[in-house]
Amino acid sequence: MSTERRAERPTRRVRMLVARRLGRAPIAPAARRFGCVLGLLAALALAGCGIGAGKAPTSVHLLVTSGFGASVLHTSSAPNVSGQETVMSLLMRNAHVQTRYGGGFVQSIDGLAGGHQGGEPVDWFYFVNGIEASKGAASTNVNPGDAIWWDRHDWSQTETVPAVVGSFPQPFLNGIGGKRLPVRVECSDAEGAACKTVTSRLRAAGVPAAVAALGGAAGAAETLRVAVAPWRAIAGEEGPHELSQGPRVSGVYARFGANGRTLTLLDEGGIAKQQSGAGTGLIAATRVREEAPVWVVTGTDEAGVARAARAFDAATLRDHFAVAVEPSGVLALPLPGN
Repeated sequence: MSTERRAERPTRRVRMLVARRLGRAPIAPAARRFGCVLGLLAALALAGCGIGAGKAPTSVHLLVTSGFGASVLHTSSAPNVSGQETVMSLLMRNAHVQTRYGGGFVQSIDGLAGGHQGGEPVDWFYFVNGIEASKGAASTNVNPGDAIWWDRHDWSQTETVPAVVGSFPQPFLNGIGGKRLPVRVECSDAEGAACKTVTSRLRAAGVPAAVAALGGAAGAAETLRVAVAPWRAIAGEEGPHELSQGPRVSGVYARFGANGRTLTLLDEGGIAKQQSGAGTGLIAATRVREEAPVWVVTGTDEAGVARAARAFDAATLRDHFAVAVEPSGVLALPLPGN
């Protein structure tokens, strides 16, 4: 086998990543060759029409970015659609796409390819309504009103970012897989200004959000929760607790100190770039297993929570994976690397 052909073969880590993103186990070499042919035929078909004669989804938003949303490459609130679309067919209809490994793995969009950058692995990942999908793009249908977001980023620190905040007011409006879910705002102070601000912003967006005490109701697996409280009050809650374990577990590039009164901000390589103290807020989202995502509007203290609550709107969160809210302004996470 030539050096060029050997270089073309995916590493075991990449094969596992592809398998996870396609939603199936790694395929055998013979099946892979046959799959490549089918993938090419499928790609040609997808470029010309939707996957079926069903009604084309309406009010879809398509976003393509790089660097954890830092650079917007393409955005459209009215992308071209035709018939029942999948995430892959929608992308191929609206951008120049190259695929690999059987046609289910996006290698490049409009000429920007995955591979390595600065010695670190980079690839394309996609989110539907702010939730990283567990299936391949060719197997995920687009529903009316969905926000589809493709981002090319460094995955050296984590192969998965379970949820992001930059598609707000999604997933609160459309939910998951076309199923709208109940929304509950859980507050340490239900009568406080921060709780009321977050609740009013959701309701203004058309989301009938309920209010409850922290961890005070059952059925969390099928409920979109927004925890509004200082970090020390929610650090032990399932969902928020994942943030204390860093991006490899939560997908969020920030970590609170042991006492909850400092917030360390990380760059895309997982390196601590800044430590913020009093008055710092954080808006982030994560997900435990296949449960509904959990959002946090939190901070190092009450002032930080209040600052984060005031930043809880579409204009501030747009295209960001997560944000730290300091007295001096809003910082998109992860922070830029060197």
